Amino acid sequence: MLGYRAPRWLTGSGPVGGNVQTIWPALFSRRFLGPAPLYARERWTTPDQDFVDIDRLVYAEPSAGAAPPPDAPLLVLFHGLEGSSRSHYAEAFAHWAARHRWHYAVPHFRGCSGELNLAPRAYHSGDHEEIGWMLARLREAHTGPMLAVGVSLGGNALLRWAEEAGETAARSVRAVCAISSPLDLAAGGAAIGRGFNRLVYSRMFLNTMKPKALRKLAQHPGLFDRERLLAARTLYEFDNVFTAPLHGFRDTDDYWSRASSKPLLHRIRVPALVLNALNDPFVPAASLPRQDQVGEFVTLWQPPHGGHVGFPSGHWPGHVLTLPEQVLNWMQKQL
Repeated sequence: MLGYRAPRWLTGSGPVGGNVQTIWPALFSRRFLGPAPLYARERWTTPDQDFVDIDRLVYAEPSAGAAPPPDAPLLVLFHGLEGSSRSHYAEAFAHWAARHRWHYAVPHFRGCSGELNLAPRAYHSGDHEEIGWMLARLREAHTGPMLAVGVSLGGNALLRWAEEAGETAARSVRAVCAISSPLDLAAGGAAIGRGFNRLVYSRMFLNTMKPKALRKLAQHPGLFDRERLLAARTLYEFDNVFTAPLHGFRDTDDYWSRASSKPLLHRIRVPALVLNALNDPFVPAASLPRQDQVGEFVTLWQPPHGGHVGFPSGHWPGHVLTLPEQVLNWMQKQL
């Protein structure tokens, strides 16, 4: 993706380009060719007696070809904020996995699979312990190599796991990749909390996050202040009421500081690709790390175009298949 440029019909100067390359691919560009990916769902009981749902790609359609052998690579994708296995990027990676006869799994963060989880917690950008538990369980059941991709929030959490795991990360995965991840959560939070971003993206996320939080409050009365949550108009305010205190952080500032992966990228000891477009409306280019800040195991791709998890290609209406192709070409080399 170093040489990636958006198609001419989907460019624009300044923030315009980043926004159209974010919104159009998510809503209108092709994410697979042929039938939609088919998944089989597994429900796992977590150590704290909650549950998470994992969707695995199934090879039921004749056009998908024969199922991969047991020792074929397993690609694990961790979705972004309020994402799922049906997010545009998740289906694009599923399409690549099917064409190359790889196993593919999308673990859902708690509350993101269509059913509210049970515990008085949800998920967050630094949820590295949950990532580690999921990867360990997948690793135990799979005989072939395993690679992990995280998108946006999921990518930051995946990098935090790799940082915490250090040398032991290689026992689970051969390589990791973070796509459009807010490596500096304070910088990303400030960017999404102002101007057009606040009106469009913050509102979009809060439209699903607030109802979930209120259902969580009905499950666990007294968990947080309902009126303060209803008054939240930014992710900063929402995280101050809900995300931070429910997951052991003092407040939003403490959460964003301790959960950010950028300061600890030098601790990673497994091949890691970190991909961020310089025109990402959520992730300011000035907040991105330089190569001399990240250590020898981390490769930075920072193309000028792409938006936030966009990277569209082709003629109108475009497709998002270039993203998994280039990311997985890099990851295959780590095998």
